Amino acid sequence: MASPGPPPNAADIKEHVDQALHGLELDPHETSEILNFANEEVPHLQTPETSYFILGSFRSPYERRLRIVENELNKRVSTYAFVLGDLRDIEIPRLPTFRIRFYIIAPYADTIAAVHEQDAGGEVTELGKISETPFFEHSYVLPRDYAWMTDRNLETKEDVFAAAVRIALNPDTEEETIEQELEALVENANSNGIEISIDELNDRIEEREEEGPDLTSYSWVHLNEFRLFELHDRCIPWADPDDLRTAVEKIP
Repeated sequence: MASPGPPPNAADIKEHVDQALHGLELDPHETSEILNFANEEVPHLQTPETSYFILGSFRSPYERRLRIVENELNKRVSTYAFVLGDLRDIEIPRLPTFRIRFYIIAPYADTIAAVHEQDAGGEVTELGKISETPFFEHSYVLPRDYAWMTDRNLETKEDVFAAAVRIALNPDTEEETIEQELEALVENANSNGIEISIDELNDRIEEREEEGPDLTSYSWVHLNEFRLFELHDRCIPWADPDDLRTAVEKIP
C-alpha cells in the first residue's frame, strides 16, 4: 500500500519537529514516518470539538487517575480528550520520539491537562515543557496533595491535609522534624480559623501511606513549577479520586 501524501500542514509539522530536535537533519525515511504519525493523529485536533491533551504517568496505579480525567472531560458536549500514552509510537530508534510526539500534538490541542502524583518518571519532563512558552498559556496542572507552604494559602482543611502529607512523606526529613512541622502546621491552620487537629492529620497521612509504597513528596523544583501555575490560576490540587473528579470541573 502506498504511503499517504504529506499532510496539508506539513510545513507547520516540520517546524514543530525542528523545535523538538533543535534543527537536527532527518533521513527521508524518518521524515516519512513522522509525517505518517502526524497524518493519523493531528486531524483529530482540527475539528470543531474542544481537544484536551492529558499528560501524566501511564504506569499502574497512576494510569487510573489519567482515565478519570479523560472520562470526565469526554462527558462534556463536543469534546475530544485523549492521553498521550494512547497515541501510536513513532518507530525511529535513533531519535527521542517522545519529544517529537509531544511537539507535534501539543500545539494543536486546545488545552493541556497534566496530572501529577510523584516527582519521578516522564511527568518531570512534561512539566518542564508545559511551563514554558508556547504551551504554558493553555496548560493546567492537577497535582495531588499540593499546597504552597505559606500561611495565607492554608484556606481549607484540604489545603492543610495536602501540606501535612507533603511534610510526612518527605524521605529526607527525620521523624522528630516531621512531628515539629506538623504541630506548627496545626497552629498556623488554627490561627487561620481552620479547626483541625494532629490526630486528623495523622489519619489522613496513614490513609495515603496505605495506598502504596510509591508515594513521595515533591521536589522543590516541582513545587516551584506548581506555584507558577497557581499564581496564574491554573493549578488545581486534589486529594483522592472523588476530589479529582471535582478538580476536573474547574478546567475550562
